[in-house]
Amino acid sequence: MATHRFSRRTFAKATTLMAAGTAVGAFAGPLARRAVAAETSDRGGARQATGVRVGEMTSTSAIVWMRLTQAAIRNNQGLLIPGKTDKKNRKTSVAATLPTAQLEGACPGAAGKVRLRYAANEQLSDATTTDWVDVAEATDFTHKFQLSDLTPGTTYHFASETADPDGKAHDALRGQFDTAPAADAPAEVRFCIMTCQDYPDRGHPDGHAIYPAMQALRPHFTCLTGDLVYYDNDAPEADTPPLARFHWERMFSLPRLHEFTRQSGCYWTKDDHDTLKDDSFPGEKLGQLTFAEGQAIFRQQSPIIDATPGYRTIRWGRDLQIWIVEGRDYRSANDIPDGPDKTIWGAEQKAWFKKSVSESTATWKVLVSPTPLVGPDRTAKNDNLSNAGFKHEGDELRGWLKSNAPGLVVVCGDRHWQYHSVHPETGLHELSVGPASDEHAGGSPGRNDAYHKFHRVKGGFLSGVVKRDGDKPMLTFTLHDVDGKQEYVWSAA
Repeated sequence: MATHRFSRRTFAKATTLMAAGTAVGAFAGPLARRAVAAETSDRGGARQATGVRVGEMTSTSAIVWMRLTQAAIRNNQGLLIPGKTDKKNRKTSVAATLPTAQLEGACPGAAGKVRLRYAANEQLSDATTTDWVDVAEATDFTHKFQLSDLTPGTTYHFASETADPDGKAHDALRGQFDTAPAADAPAEVRFCIMTCQDYPDRGHPDGHAIYPAMQALRPHFTCLTGDLVYYDNDAPEADTPPLARFHWERMFSLPRLHEFTRQSGCYWTKDDHDTLKDDSFPGEKLGQLTFAEGQAIFRQQSPIIDATPGYRTIRWGRDLQIWIVEGRDYRSANDIPDGPDKTIWGAEQKAWFKKSVSESTATWKVLVSPTPLVGPDRTAKNDNLSNAGFKHEGDELRGWLKSNAPGLVVVCGDRHWQYHSVHPETGLHELSVGPASDEHAGGSPGRNDAYHKFHRVKGGFLSGVVKRDGDKPMLTFTLHDVDGKQEYVWSAA
């Protein structure tokens, strides 16, 4: 595996700029002195440096996201902008004066054509082949193929192909994904859930350790529950649309992430930092970047259906149904007084959630939320349904679940520690998956014995397995450390 190291000359340039007072971020952590990225051995000349992203898998459909890039790998020799933003002493970043293509981790796009071949066998014999589709700057050189008429409970293999505008083809990328079993099938299902990954705290130059650890479990699907990039925290601050798109290029061109997303279908959900900034809500701005632009960029960079709301539910066989909720698009301002009109979910989403949960015949129901419903959280926070600022809606939803779906389990992102909590009044169970690296862990108010069955201030991820012991369906959750070691196991009853 070839390793590409950040040049001393370029690193010295960044250091000189910092000494001169240009805000390029604070040097922090073991990655500050280098930006290393290993080229995957089988990528060859594929012009897809930002990878392939598969999402929205149902029993008969999926979406495959592609992007044509100028090169097969990221710009590992560009100007390194290390560390976190200095929010107290903001200055014009050197990144704002340079084309983003000149920055370390950049993957500039290219005009041309893309298509997809896919089949239920690795050899791609009798593959379905899409038409060639032109890609251009207007869509950041991306395209989403909406696949239909797929077979339930099947592993599909694909080749994502690109070509120059004149039709000259490049090497293809190969990958795979799974469709959900039919709603009446008693199938074994494995899944993973992660959250909160930032760039300087990734723990390894090639990307977060959770990705090879999750891939080793061979999940049928993975939920990415928000804060997939940090526009406001990670230097350079993404205060323009081009810098926001650069954050996506830099993160998802990392070899470990690039490899994972082409081998595992994912459900993509945003939170505050990958929409705009910390605790953000509609109408706000970060420099020149508006909240609405942040919403649009997330959809552009994710394999989700543009014309649908961010909330959805997917059935995975007879025994599992998941609900994925949207926590930013419909919310009220955080600082208004609490009451019946203050909301995070919005009236339409709440009505959909209650109706779909009530109608479900699945044995196990799992709510995947970008933010907590149970907590407990820090008293200084005021951004989620476990906080005092949204107590009215939090009480409403927890009370409704107690009366109408007592076995439903919440899995949440956002918090930078792992826990298993049980709400003292309603009995609602919630597992927090923890941040994507140990370096990013922290902020917990501490163990609370009135809530916690488990509490750990470290990074990692959560896995779940649904399977049958004879005729008895079982759902087991495991909280892992960043390398995949089991730290806590709980079977729902």
